[in-house]
Amino acid sequence: MPSVSFKTVKSRIVNVLFWSVVSAAFIGPGTVTTATKAGALFQFDLLWALLFSTFACLLLQEASARIALYSGMNLGQAIAKQFEGKSSSMLVLLLVIGAIILGSAAYETGNILGSIAGISLIFDVPKRWLVVLIGIFSVAALSLPSIRMIAKFMGFVVILMGLAFLSTAIYIQPDLTKVAVGAFVPKMPDSSGAGLLILGLIGTTVVPYDLFLGSGVLDKKQHVNEMRFGLSVAVILGGIISMAVLVVGTIVEVPEGQEFSYKLLADTLSEHVGIWSVYIFGFGMFAAGFSSAITAPLASAITAKSLFEGRNPVKWKTQSLYFKLVWGGVLSIGLLFGLIGVRPIPAIILAQALNGLILPFISIFLIFVVNDSKLMGREGINHWGANILMGIVVWITLIIGLTNVMGAIREAWGIATQKGVFSMEFVSMITLIISLWILGRIYFVRIKRAGRKRLENKIVRENKKLSEKDSKNRHEN
Repeated sequence: MPSVSFKTVKSRIVNVLFWSVVSAAFIGPGTVTTATKAGALFQFDLLWALLFSTFACLLLQEASARIALYSGMNLGQAIAKQFEGKSSSMLVLLLVIGAIILGSAAYETGNILGSIAGISLIFDVPKRWLVVLIGIFSVAALSLPSIRMIAKFMGFVVILMGLAFLSTAIYIQPDLTKVAVGAFVPKMPDSSGAGLLILGLIGTTVVPYDLFLGSGVLDKKQHVNEMRFGLSVAVILGGIISMAVLVVGTIVEVPEGQEFSYKLLADTLSEHVGIWSVYIFGFGMFAAGFSSAITAPLASAITAKSLFEGRNPVKWKTQSLYFKLVWGGVLSIGLLFGLIGVRPIPAIILAQALNGLILPFISIFLIFVVNDSKLMGREGINHWGANILMGIVVWITLIIGLTNVMGAIREAWGIATQKGVFSMEFVSMITLIISLWILGRIYFVRIKRAGRKRLENKIVRENKKLSEKDSKNRHEN
């Protein structure tokens, strides 16, 4: 058995640290809140939703990275290229950039307030001072000379966050049989809020800006196997961390008539585990918020750069003014609302609606591009098994998207929709039909293109035979 050199091991560790920026992006305060609430309300029953969302995240991230490796373009550039010269080009670009930047800016406040909530469990420091300190550290991290340095720094933050959450979950000593059943046996609890909570668990893991972030920071000289190894380990570890957070939430008992809160979680941890667990969980919460507070502005800047650098590459360099203005604007909005301690509810509702539209759009775009042999070549295109799996993910993202949009409309304008019209069953059926049509369309184009290719090859062979015959006849004469 060949030995693995120290250089190889070091290279793989650095690769995993680099790709941990993806985990840092999706494990934020929203994930912590949703996962702990799921554990408190339904124990281990919704672990399967986190397992599925981790798999879906890995599938879409791998497709996005593979596009970058085979085409030389990141996700934003590929979108700009596909719609280049079309009348809908500017509309599509504005929709994507609007959803990503507005969504990141709105959720940046939640990231900052979430990190403050975590550190407040450890230290009694005025919140405004914490906001200022987080702002200073975020600017310092985002000002690092290269995106790869930022990614590696976030990898270390993810490791510390993972140790905090995992150590707390292990100390609780959950029933491993129940954990396994909850993770591998899908179950829909008999509760009106279970469906939305499942979509929430998936939606906080599979986020649109994370796909732009992953393909944007990727070294396009990296081999596809290296990419898959580093990305797989990082995303799977991120999924395990999210599951650990849900396990911690299972010890919380929410009294009837009360809402789940961080104070209730802290009190439960202190009573059942010890005050030290509150500090460790608080640090994990801070790390989750702080890492997402960096990745959200970074993803916005990378998305804007990839979509618009074709028009003026010089103005969109990584350390350019335009690039810094985008991440600075997103960070400033989060810090502003963090200082006044108010969540921008209307902006978050609008961001949910836009992200609800953009996530299925990106998923559908990905599945079409990774089946485009002109762009990906014969080696890079999906095989039928990967297409079925991506088709399932597209179906789920369509359900999440339509549900989020309708929920945002109801919440923003107070529109009461009839249950029979927009029930989960109706939405699932409509989106399933759309997903099947997409898969059918993909294979129709692939079969048609393969038939055309066979015809071209046949013509080439026949012309070659005729040429050889003519050459032979001239030689005999």
